Amino acid sequence: MSIKQKIEIFSSGCPVCNDAADLINRLACDECEISVLDMHEPKVSDRAKGLGVQSIPAIVLDGTLAACCAGHGVNESSLRAAGLLCPVSA
Repeated sequence: MSIKQKIEIFSSGCPVCNDAADLINRLACDECEISVLDMHEPKVSDRAKGLGVQSIPAIVLDGTLAACCAGHGVNESSLRAAGLLCPVSA
């Protein structure tokens, strides 16, 4: 017996996002409700921010950001740790 889930895929339409959508479509049951949401739409990006999405693709299962998609994104401390030291001048 499968459990129906609401699955939201926050996507920019790039190949990586499309691969994530393909994976979800392979893994989800036939009864699951799958939505691919375009991050270029202001309402979608506002909802994503409210859910804690920091990078895409991101998957939300029944209103909760999947653990595999949480805690990522661009941040100053990670960039500095990677070696970014000063602004690049033109």
